[in-house]
Amino acid sequence: MDLAATTQTVLWLAFAVSFVFGAIGQKTHFCTMGAVSDIVNMGEWSRMRMWLLAIGVAILGSAALHAAGLIDLGKSIYRTPAFTWLSYLVGGGCFGVGMVLASGCGSKTLIRIGGGNLKSLVVFLVLGLFAYMTMRGVFGAFRVNVLDKVALTFPGGQDIPALLTTAGLEAKTAFLLAVLAIGGGLTAFSLARRDFWTFDNLLGGLGTGLAVVAAWYVSGHLGYLPEHPDTLEEAFLATNSGRMEALTFVAPQAYTLELLMLWSDTSRTLTFAIATVLGVIAGSFAWSLATRSFRWEGFAGIEDTASHLLGAALMGFGGVTAMGCTVGQGITGFSTLALGSIVTFLAIVASAAAMLKFQYWRLMREA
Repeated sequence: MDLAATTQTVLWLAFAVSFVFGAIGQKTHFCTMGAVSDIVNMGEWSRMRMWLLAIGVAILGSAALHAAGLIDLGKSIYRTPAFTWLSYLVGGGCFGVGMVLASGCGSKTLIRIGGGNLKSLVVFLVLGLFAYMTMRGVFGAFRVNVLDKVALTFPGGQDIPALLTTAGLEAKTAFLLAVLAIGGGLTAFSLARRDFWTFDNLLGGLGTGLAVVAAWYVSGHLGYLPEHPDTLEEAFLATNSGRMEALTFVAPQAYTLELLMLWSDTSRTLTFAIATVLGVIAGSFAWSLATRSFRWEGFAGIEDTASHLLGAALMGFGGVTAMGCTVGQGITGFSTLALGSIVTFLAIVASAAAMLKFQYWRLMREA
C-alpha cells in the first residue's frame, strides 16, 4: 500500500464530505441553536426535527456500516469504558450557553464564515484558542484532574447495546434493538408530520446524517490499517486522536489554528479534522457565491462583541470537556449510541433553552 497516496485520498474525501456538509448547512439553515430557539420562542419544531432526523439517519447508516464489518464503532473515542458524566454535563452545559451567546455552534460558526460573517471569524479564533487551552493548556489540568476524575466505568463499553447485554440480551439482539428503537424512532418522529416534508428540511436532515456516515466510512474504512508498516500497530490515517473520527467542530478548530501558527514545523501536518474545517468553510462559501447570498456582517456594538467572545470561550472549553459539540457529540457521537453522547446532547439542549429564556426575561425586563 502507498501510505502517502492513501493518506491524501482520505484527506481529500474528508474535505469533500465536509464541503457538502457546509453547502447543505448554508442552503437549509441547519442550525442546532436555531432549532432550540425556534421551540423556546415560537413552539416551532421543524429545525429540531431536522436535527433529530440527522441523528436518526446517522445512527441507522453507521450501524449498517458496523454490521457489514466496514467500520468498528468501538474504535471511536465515544464508546470508552469511562463514563465521565460530570464532564459531559459541565461541558455540554457550557457549550449550550456559549452557542446561544455566540449565535451558533461550532459548525454554524464555520458555515457563517463562508457566508461572510466576520463575527464568526472572531468566534472561530477565540473558540479555537480556548479549545486548545482546555486540551493542553491552563484549563487542561482542571479538566483532567477534577472533572474527568468523576466517572463510572463500564468494562464492556458505555454504548447502549453493550449496556443492554449486561441485562442479559444477546449482543446482536441488543445492537439491533437499540438501533431500531433509537435510530428508527428518531427518524420516524421527524418524518411523522407532513408539514415537515419540505425539500430543505429533508435535505438538511438526511444530508447531514449521511455526511456523518460518509465521514465514518472514509476514516474508519478507507483510512484504516490493521498493521501500520512503521509501528506494526493498528492505525487510522491522518487522525489527530489516532482513532476513527467523523465530523466534529471544536477540537478541529484548535488543530487548524495550531497548524497555521506552526506551519514551518514539519511535524505538523494536515489531518482529517483540519480538512473537515476547511471543507465546511469552502462549501458554505461556494453556495453563498452561487446563490449570491454572500454578505459581509460585523458586530453591532460592544455588548454584541462581548457576548460573542464569551460564547466562543464557553464553547471552546465546553466542547473539549464534553468531547464534542452539537455535531461532534449530538450527531457523530450519538450515531455510536454512546451514553455519554446522549447525556451531552441533553445537556446542550437544556442549557441552551435556559439561556434563551434568560435572554427573553432580560429583554422583557429592560422593555
